[in-house]
Amino acid sequence: MSAPRYPRNMIGYGATPPKAQWPGGAKIAVQIVLNYEEGGENCLLHGDEASEAFLSEIVGAAQWPGQRHWNMESIYEYGARAGFWRLHRLMKDLPVTVYGVASALARSPDQVAAMKSAGWEIASHGLKWVEHKDMPEEDERAQIAEAVRLHTQVVGEPPRGWYTGRCSMNTVRLAAEAGMDYISDTYDDDVPYWAEIDGRDQLIIPYTLDCNDMRFATPQGFNSGDQFFAYLKDSFDALYAEGEAGAPKMMSIGLHCRLIGRPGRVVALKRFLDYAQGHQDVWFATRLQIAEHWAATHPPVKHPRPSQMARAEFVDTYGGIFEHSAWIAERAHDLELGPAHDTAGGLHNALARMFRSASDEERLGVLTAHPDLAGKLAQAKRLTAESTSEQASAGLDALTDDERAFFTELNQTYVDKFGFPFIIAVRDHNKTSILEAFQRRIDHDRDTEFAEACRQVERIAEFRLRDILPS
Repeated sequence: MSAPRYPRNMIGYGATPPKAQWPGGAKIAVQIVLNYEEGGENCLLHGDEASEAFLSEIVGAAQWPGQRHWNMESIYEYGARAGFWRLHRLMKDLPVTVYGVASALARSPDQVAAMKSAGWEIASHGLKWVEHKDMPEEDERAQIAEAVRLHTQVVGEPPRGWYTGRCSMNTVRLAAEAGMDYISDTYDDDVPYWAEIDGRDQLIIPYTLDCNDMRFATPQGFNSGDQFFAYLKDSFDALYAEGEAGAPKMMSIGLHCRLIGRPGRVVALKRFLDYAQGHQDVWFATRLQIAEHWAATHPPVKHPRPSQMARAEFVDTYGGIFEHSAWIAERAHDLELGPAHDTAGGLHNALARMFRSASDEERLGVLTAHPDLAGKLAQAKRLTAESTSEQASAGLDALTDDERAFFTELNQTYVDKFGFPFIIAVRDHNKTSILEAFQRRIDHDRDTEFAEACRQVERIAEFRLRDILPS
């Protein structure tokens, strides 16, 4: 039976995301998405079995099986007839990415022409604005292919970005299979990242559901333009401050023609745009511009992925992290490993769990596997490569005769008292502090010192992992 693997990535970039290096030294990238779905929603006229019920002024609406919902249709029509043009007048001079439902674009040729004249990017929002969660994989693959075909026919060029929105568990993989430059069906970060999908490096540009006017149409969402503006402003301020501190991020803003395009809401968007444009070092960009920048500045980098290794490779690679104790790696391989364990800290936790849960006798075996500091094995050059490097880092390979004799005496006294060698993570110390710790710890009782030695073993393992895995 193969070891369990957990596919979700709960670590991402961790505590130190890459420096985005936005053009012109921008402190923040502001990315505006205009979802164009009007004419692509559930409707009997579109061959669907029921009316639309999602994201409208009718909060809590239900589908009407076998019937057209006249009010719902007219709300969507408002987005195409009035909302779009109001937003186009406001943002025609800004870089905007349109998430265009292919069938909706085909039913709105004048709007498509206006998008193109403004220089907006038109990415794909799928073939129809419908749920995909229960769609068979082959059907969804066929819909993606048809969306690309129709989009290309209507727009004049194929989409380079993809966002389904109402997606299935297969959507991201199928969109990657279709060869998209970027995919946005995730909400898991503030900067782009690379994902390996079926052996291909796929750029992911996360989207947003919080800085999104859809919350005008959801319970406990925005009730007024003031709330929307305040939320966008606070988000911008937080991300701008992070950019000033040296960690620039991306702010995604999601808009819908039938929602923010209403007169009582669009002013809040205008207030925010004026606010953001009043700051220096702000890069307004399309998602495609962000994708091209990221691919050029932060291309995918390969590193070992312990969670994906077969047992033999895993043990061969990490079996020596705990000195001469490959059984720890063998047991760790049977844990529920995932992307979070492909970092030094993550794998260290997995290995340390196995060490901590071992019997006292097994842990004693790990302690006794360690060499004496500056002992006979070191002098005979019979240490492991890791131990040799570690002892050399503290100058223990260049002792005077008197220092070596003193270490030999301390080593013998310590082993006679505790039954295992003195262990210390020498990379935390220099020669002087090692001697001080030696003399202090030799007065401990055995239980106290056994616990301390085990902590030092874990610390040594952590250093060793940081030498070969990203932090």
